[in-house]
Amino acid sequence: MSKMEWKQEAERLDLIKTKLKQRLAGLDPQEAGLHEQVNEIRRRFWEEVTVNANTAEDFEETFYTIRQQEAVLVERERSHGLLMQQWKNMNRLLPSPYFGRIDFQETGTDLREQVYIGVSSFVDEDGMNFLVYDWRTPIASLYYDYSPGDVSFAAPGGDIAGAMTLKRQYQIRGGELQHVFDSNVTIGDELLQQVLGKGADTQMKSIVSTIQRDQNAIIRNDVARMVIVQGAAGSGKTSAAMQRIAYLLYKHRQTLKADQFVLFSPNPIFGSYVATVLPELGEENMQQTTFQEYLAYWLDSTFTLEDPFDQIEYVLTRESEPGYEARLSAIAYKASEDFLRALQNYATWLGREGMRFAAIRFEDRELISAERMHAQFYGYDSSIRLTNRVVLLQEWLLGELTALEDKERDAQWVQDEMNYLDREQYERAHEELLKNYRREEGIFDFAEQYVRALDTLNKKVRRAEEAFDIAEQEEELLRRMIVEERFKPIRRSIKRLKFVDARGLYAQLFANESSYREMTGEPQMPAHWPEICKRTRAKLDRQELDYEDATPFLLLKELVEGVRTNTEVRHLVIDEGQDYSVFQYAYLKKLFPRARMTVLGDFGQAIFTQATNLSDANSPLVRLYGEDETCSYRLVRSYRSTREIVEFTMALLPDGGEIIPFERNGRKPLIVRTTGEEERTRRIAADISALQSEGFGSIAVIAKTAAGSRGAYEALKARGCESLRLITKESVAFESGVMVIPAYLAKGVEFDAVLIYDASAQAYSREGERKLFYTACTRAMHRLCLYADADWTPFIRSMDPNLYLEEKFG
Repeated sequence: MSKMEWKQEAERLDLIKTKLKQRLAGLDPQEAGLHEQVNEIRRRFWEEVTVNANTAEDFEETFYTIRQQEAVLVERERSHGLLMQQWKNMNRLLPSPYFGRIDFQETGTDLREQVYIGVSSFVDEDGMNFLVYDWRTPIASLYYDYSPGDVSFAAPGGDIAGAMTLKRQYQIRGGELQHVFDSNVTIGDELLQQVLGKGADTQMKSIVSTIQRDQNAIIRNDVARMVIVQGAAGSGKTSAAMQRIAYLLYKHRQTLKADQFVLFSPNPIFGSYVATVLPELGEENMQQTTFQEYLAYWLDSTFTLEDPFDQIEYVLTRESEPGYEARLSAIAYKASEDFLRALQNYATWLGREGMRFAAIRFEDRELISAERMHAQFYGYDSSIRLTNRVVLLQEWLLGELTALEDKERDAQWVQDEMNYLDREQYERAHEELLKNYRREEGIFDFAEQYVRALDTLNKKVRRAEEAFDIAEQEEELLRRMIVEERFKPIRRSIKRLKFVDARGLYAQLFANESSYREMTGEPQMPAHWPEICKRTRAKLDRQELDYEDATPFLLLKELVEGVRTNTEVRHLVIDEGQDYSVFQYAYLKKLFPRARMTVLGDFGQAIFTQATNLSDANSPLVRLYGEDETCSYRLVRSYRSTREIVEFTMALLPDGGEIIPFERNGRKPLIVRTTGEEERTRRIAADISALQSEGFGSIAVIAKTAAGSRGAYEALKARGCESLRLITKESVAFESGVMVIPAYLAKGVEFDAVLIYDASAQAYSREGERKLFYTACTRAMHRLCLYADADWTPFIRSMDPNLYLEEKFG
């Protein structure tokens, strides 16, 4: 651009900064004043209120005084919150007020509007002139979706068409104009080159200045109930999803709140990695969890639950153990739609016969037998739904328990406990008795009568209407209190439906092949069915659940007992969605019936046996909500890694994958052959030191398993690598530096440099390990090094040698 244009841009930037600073200076005292007002109202809240409940009128006056004070406090807190939000937004704009500009002329008008786009809106003092538009505003979509020419965008009042005459990008740092790019087609490669050329960060950053058109379509889709994003490694799936949440919170700010969104992360480290994206955009953070944590919550400590990382460790390391093939068969079958259908058919069968109940017991006695419950349950009309009959049985049991409590009061054990009651318990009985004898209108004050009775007791004067035996009533009340207290756990367990033998119902499925066919109507059985049955029953007997059994078990409970729904949550974001089974998706849909889903995944990184293909036209995810409610996207351009690393990792997939590398060049991946483990460790330690000297702040040594990671960590520590950090499934934070990590825990994050600790055929040889190896290699942004002291994995041996450099060491 000309010097004059640069000068004009610099002057406008200075003007915006000046206005921001002036507004901030004006806001500070207002903010401080409101903050003090809020604190003062809180301090004096009860001083302004006289609590008087002598009469109904006094009580009503007190009530309205409290409501009035509360309304004042709420209004002040709301005003304070709005000012604080403005203050934060303007402070966020100050270092870089905007990153883009479009010049737009609406069809039929002569006015050409200059639209500057930033992370938040900034309006002039008159409230009419937008100095900066929030990137989520409708007109800002033109910046992401179009090149100069004829354009249109969807506004609240309908589509607006016109012409874009200019599209410009800015790089502003510390309030100073660094670079300006005029773009023709998409967000310019110049800016992307600079952003992507930086080192990896410990936390994901906002990408609003570099959102691409295909990502923008995902971000602004607020129609579909299910949005599926199948994207190559490093294609910006997660980044787009986080900006999508920010967009939805902005567009629907009157009806949606951050706590109505839930992100299911692949591991706790990933949760910390994305934790700052929404706050960076001025939004509150959403709820984050892992599916494992959710399962553990609903199982309520009933079982010891295997986690998915222990399951994958088993798959990767126990190949030679007896029962290995049967376990693999079980993992695959219990994640399938066939098993889902089988459970649904099983629930129908239970409506006719086969329900299992746990007897209601008190100490060493059986109060209500399982047989009585069974007879009562199947005595209800068979047209009543299974779950409704469980509720009817629950009500019957609570009634039976009340009758049993009445009978139990005369038992000897009650008398025995009464003999050991303390003074406090007697006083409680007195208080309860007084309450029972006090009429609502306050006409008859039993407390006063009780005092009078005691005063006249020695005179043996008692009126006929006051004649009652206090001691006898006290004893009766104490008996009732004792029995109720002891029966409380029983009543609580009935309310929680513990009388349904859920464990027995699930175990019943795995009795034998013929009964399974009868109960489920399934004609085909998976391989190794007898072994699957034996393992499942043995685990249940020990109060344990394999990971593949957890969701089916909970789903069966829902089919029998009813769904424990959460209607507050309106949106689920599921990262690494290919690692979830059909069962897990069906369960999530039942748990969150009002929620929309955004599912992100890459089938090339499907490292778990129960993987779901997101991109398949027949994907069960499409059937979950139906084609009309589902929208699928494919992101094929990879931004994370250099072209050389992308070309290398593409060759690891059988079909090469639909991956287009971004034009950012670097060194070819380096494969190093060593003469033994000691030499390998020595070379890796030297390479870590060299990479640190080059300025790389995030380096990952990736091993195949947890045991392999610990071995690598100890070997490198012995070699003098003092700054290492070992990442395990218990780790909760992603930090910079050098870390040693299992391949499956590295999913979703990225590093400046990745060193594959063992890339030999010994470590990675089975076809089922190909995607794990691919996942590990695709974590690298700038450098990828692989080591082996034996034959290379066949995934490397089969690729073009021109894709890497090879060295021998030792």
